[in-house]
Amino acid sequence: MSHPDPIAVFRTEAAELLEMIEAGLLDLLEDLSNKDQVDAVFRSLHTLKGSGAMFGFEALAAFTHHCETAFDRVRKGEVPATEDLISAVLDAKDHMRVLVEEPGADHSSVSENLLGRLQRAVEAAAGHEAPAPSAAAPKGKWNIRFSLPANAMTNGTNPLPLIDELRDLGECEVRIDASAVPMLDGMDPTELYLTWSVTLDGAATKSSIEDVFIFVMDDMKLDIVRDEPPAAAIAPEVKADAPRAAQAPKPIQPVEARPAAIDVKQTNKSAENVRVPAERLDELMDRVGELVIAQSRLSQLASSGADLQLRAVSEDIERLSGELRDTMMVLRMVPVTQLFGRFRRLIHDLAHETGKQIELVTEGETTEVDKSVIERLADPMVHLVRNSCDHGLETADERVAAGKPAAGKVRLLARQTGGEVKIIISDDGRGMNRERIRAKAEQNGLIQPNQQLSDQDLLQMIFQPGFSTAQAVTNLSGRGVGMDVVKRTIDALRGSINIVSTPGKGSDITLNIPLTLAIIDGLLVRVGSGRYVIPLSAVEECLELSLEDDMRSRGRSFISLRDSLVPFIRLRDLFKTGTKPDPFQKVVVISTGTERVGLVVDQIIGDHQTVIKSMSKLHHDVATFSGATILGDGSVALILDVAHLVTAGQLEEAQMRAAG
Repeated sequence: MSHPDPIAVFRTEAAELLEMIEAGLLDLLEDLSNKDQVDAVFRSLHTLKGSGAMFGFEALAAFTHHCETAFDRVRKGEVPATEDLISAVLDAKDHMRVLVEEPGADHSSVSENLLGRLQRAVEAAAGHEAPAPSAAAPKGKWNIRFSLPANAMTNGTNPLPLIDELRDLGECEVRIDASAVPMLDGMDPTELYLTWSVTLDGAATKSSIEDVFIFVMDDMKLDIVRDEPPAAAIAPEVKADAPRAAQAPKPIQPVEARPAAIDVKQTNKSAENVRVPAERLDELMDRVGELVIAQSRLSQLASSGADLQLRAVSEDIERLSGELRDTMMVLRMVPVTQLFGRFRRLIHDLAHETGKQIELVTEGETTEVDKSVIERLADPMVHLVRNSCDHGLETADERVAAGKPAAGKVRLLARQTGGEVKIIISDDGRGMNRERIRAKAEQNGLIQPNQQLSDQDLLQMIFQPGFSTAQAVTNLSGRGVGMDVVKRTIDALRGSINIVSTPGKGSDITLNIPLTLAIIDGLLVRVGSGRYVIPLSAVEECLELSLEDDMRSRGRSFISLRDSLVPFIRLRDLFKTGTKPDPFQKVVVISTGTERVGLVVDQIIGDHQTVIKSMSKLHHDVATFSGATILGDGSVALILDVAHLVTAGQLEEAQMRAAG
């Protein structure tokens, strides 16, 4: 059995801590007086520093210590939280990520520059009017009793530094309870049997004491009790003739002692989730795919024979494999909030770069998508959001002059519809300039002067390679490569893009993305002697094309569908099968967004649970197919690329209209 690499485990946990730090800092920007967020960021920095030192990331620990110190001053009320201070820590957080990924490289110059900026931000914040600091904790005694888990030493937890940190809070009297230590013959040298009792005398708070044990809080037993002074010591002077009962000291009361039940509950809660490497999920998904293929072959064998017992077993295997497939699909699903959460920082940075006031609104964060889809959507959405902020949103003065709020709004929305997820990126800016788009398209030779185009076709021009309407090249846009990347990536995901733009009110860009890229529902069709799969999510309807209708449509390739003309492609001609058409061909109408096209096939075999296999490198440039699958009889069926076929059909329609 292989054991996880501890350094890899630390990097995973560090990535989570860095995300928590970034989220906390961005939340703090919305409310600079939020003490809970200050405490949360401080705890995450403290944890990252300690974990980094434990695993040998000394540069990370030393650098993070300075950020922790700065936030400790904010936490204690010595300096206020300011936008400049938070911005400095955000940049420092980016550098922490580099120190985690490249611990052996020399980052000293960058670290010094960032720490210098952090120091200047702290000094500037100290010059502001600081919030009224909370009353300093009065000096007093705390009785602390703690015991670590038996395997603490094995896991690398040393109790001595914990005691040293307690000594930093005040004078300590430390006692060790060794009553649980067994006899020598029953002792396990790797286990810890000791319990510590500490009397702390100083101006510490319960929160500062708990911070000492922040790394092991969930697994240990910890009791913290304030040793309250007698009432007579703090009450006003009592008259001599007062009743003796009035001078009696108050009994000592424990302050929020931590019950053992809480520790058990926290331990159980931490055990509810198990971290599994993504590679193992991918391997398991591959095995489930092979099982679906094997089950399909078994069903075909059982249906062709007369053995009733074999059929019964085949039905059971089909049911179980279906349940396993559904369970596996759920395991791969992750909420889209993991994707949307990345854009809070991007919007913050873009607001500073453009000088605009930008607000981010997200909806539908609980919508779940396959993890591989989430990973591949990140870059396209970055381009779309940057484009909305740079081209779409106006400056504050322009917005106020147009009767809009000074702050522009970028909205990210996700919702599930059938087997697809719709992700909408919208802004309330100026909208797309259609005249400028047409002029640029004519200049690049993409369309002819005065060529008639639908509004959707014109707006889709922004996704052409090298297309940009920017007046000048900036670090945000202007080179015409970002939107081209968006189009290629969405097509590779078997998705589509739809644009709606209203002048003066903003634009909505809708990405229609399949829920998963591993197993899809498909429509199995035959063309000549070959069989092909059409993704079922793209199929609108199926029609019959008689031989007479086929002959009448020669030369124009259109069918009339409810008072509208739909272009169609004869797949037999496209694939050059060299076979005669069946007497009654079928037309499968497919769509991507608002565009539709018909595919003429010889036979519709039926629906098929399709396990997608990637094309080989030799067939990487074959744009008509997006993958392949193995059928029940062991033969291979190619999966049609719907986006490419729809584009080809619309291009053929445009050429025929131009020729006519």
